[in-house]
Parts: sequence; structure tokens; C-alpha cells
Amino acid sequence: MRRTPLALGALTLAAGLALTACGSGSEAADKPDVKVEGAFIPAPASGDMAAGFFTVQNKGAADTLTSVSSGISQKVTLHSTKGGVMKEQKSFAVPANGELDFERGGNHLMFENLKRKPAEGDKVSVQLHFAKSGTVKVSFPVKVATYNPSHASH
Repeated sequence: MRRTPLALGALTLAAGLALTACGSGSEAADKPDVKVEGAFIPAPASGDMAAGFFTVQNKGAADTLTSVSSGISQKVTLHSTKGGVMKEQKSFAVPANGELDFERGGNHLMFENLKRKPAEGDKVSVQLHFAKSGTVKVSFPVKVATYNPSHASH
């Protein structure tokens, strides 16, 4: 049976499309894979504000932390600290196959206008809102005011 150039072209195109559809395998690499670890809130000294710290581990594509909410406060804001200067941020980039740290002396959350003062031993429900990953719910344990995980194991 003799094939025309047009038929061979169509057959080649169809085979190429079939291979592309099932052979890419990169779909998972195109999505973020975020997990939150080490979350905590130091017991606040005052009754109207508290800080929050955690690490976002990402084993996929880049994402962005766009906002945070919690029933314990009217407003939760994102902050960076550079050179001892604290500045509110609109969002934070979460690098592909990397991590985003919120730690003492660096990036942190501010729970403003607390509805109640969290006490050591409490757990605070927090929702982290990501551009691609959606909402991730995390339970933040309230630790002693001086708790610092980098020194906790020493």
C-alpha cells in the first residue's frame, strides 16, 4: 500500500501529539508542593498583638504567600526585618524547590488587634493563603515567650 505525503504527515502529527499527551510527566513539577513546619507563636507580653513564626518547605514550582488570616485577630500582616528595620510586606515569594523562613529577627507574622490573648499551651488556627497552592490550614502552638527553635535543641 502506497502512502501519500499528506497521509504520512498526518500520521506523524498524530503520533507526536500522542507522545506529548502521555509523555510529558512535568505536570507535577509545574505545581508547588508546600508544607508548613515549625510553626509557633511566642506567648505575647501585651494583650493586643502577637508574632508568628514558621517555615514553608516547597518541593515543587514557585508559589507566593499572599496573605494570612486567623480567627484570633482582626488582622494578620506579613513583615520582613532587614538591618533591624521592620517593614510590612504585601506577599512573600516561595522559591521552587526551596523554603521560606519566618523566624525571630527576620520575616514574621503580626497578629493585630487580638480578640483574646493566647496563653502558653494554646493552639491557634491560622490559614496561609498561597497564589497557586490555595489555603493551607496550620495549628500554631503557643510557646513560652522566649522560645527560639534554633536554640531549643542545644
